[in-house]
Amino acid sequence: MRVGMASIFQNPENKDSDSDVYQQELRMADLAEPLGFDSLWSVEHHFTDYTMMPDTLQFLSYMAGRTNKIQLGSMVVVLPWHDPIRVAEEIALLDQLSGGRFILGIGRGAGRIEFEGFRVPMSESRGRFTEAAQIVLEGLEQGYCEFEGEFFQQPRRDIRPRPDKTFRNRAYAAAVSPESVEIMAKLGVGILIIPQKPWEDVDRELAMYREKFQDIHGEPAPPPVLAGWVFCDEDEARAREGAEKWITRYYRSAIAHYEFTGDHFKEEKGYEFYARIAESMNKRGTDAAEKMYMELQVHGTPKQCSEQIRSHCARVGAEHFVSVFSYAGMPWAEAERNLRLFGAEVLPGLQQPALQSATDASRISG
Repeated sequence: MRVGMASIFQNPENKDSDSDVYQQELRMADLAEPLGFDSLWSVEHHFTDYTMMPDTLQFLSYMAGRTNKIQLGSMVVVLPWHDPIRVAEEIALLDQLSGGRFILGIGRGAGRIEFEGFRVPMSESRGRFTEAAQIVLEGLEQGYCEFEGEFFQQPRRDIRPRPDKTFRNRAYAAAVSPESVEIMAKLGVGILIIPQKPWEDVDRELAMYREKFQDIHGEPAPPPVLAGWVFCDEDEARAREGAEKWITRYYRSAIAHYEFTGDHFKEEKGYEFYARIAESMNKRGTDAAEKMYMELQVHGTPKQCSEQIRSHCARVGAEHFVSVFSYAGMPWAEAERNLRLFGAEVLPGLQQPALQSATDASRISG
């Protein structure tokens, strides 16, 4: 099993200066390779304290120059907010700078404040994502972009530097809504799972995705990448207390950023699933949603964390787990303790050769 860590750069309620948050998060990101993690990831968000990472490819390019062997993943690049040929160029450049260490993650976004800031109608996000993903993925394989669609018209232009390694089986997409599953299967990408709904729902949607993928491409779908928020402590009671405090506080910030209790999803084409989330939260209250989210994540003693990760990965067939250790305004000393304890007592056991797939190296080059 490969194990990664993600830096998300939260500054809830602007408790610290943005500069301090960046210095601390960069310091922790620098620990990923020395502690033995296989990959380092970041996310893309704009305009709020929820996640202050407007350009994950720029951050990963910076980290490529500070590391030697760790893989670098985007979780995710939100394609409807970008010119797809520029994204393809930036990906090709990052892959060249890192020596082929990049893992591509893409998504379509759900934050109204971000769509409005970029002057892109949310109702167009699914169409824009599908077209942009086709432009980027095909461009990276053939070395040029050319496309004529509803949202993007791209005359043929070469990507330089020219991509020299395939992104097949190292390209993933976040698929939160069930409606996205068929799109991801058609695109031929793997699934990036960020747990936020009952495992039974994930099981059902993964089965649909795998069936579609096999039908379309004539081969099995690649294993998904699974992410999770982690709170690890040597004392079980403290671990539970920390998870109840910090993981639920993180999800509270997500509810606020995405406006999960808002009525606007009803008016936006392609966000029917989010409208159902809003209806459920308004009916049951956000406390229940926060508790459910916490229970889907990883928390406990090192032994318990290891068992949970193994169980979750086995359930969805994942061979790569990405951990988030610093979030929700957690004190920096606590975040680093969380990271270092996991690195010392959980990471080595998960990475034992006996647990790794024989085909893992061919699925994600690096």
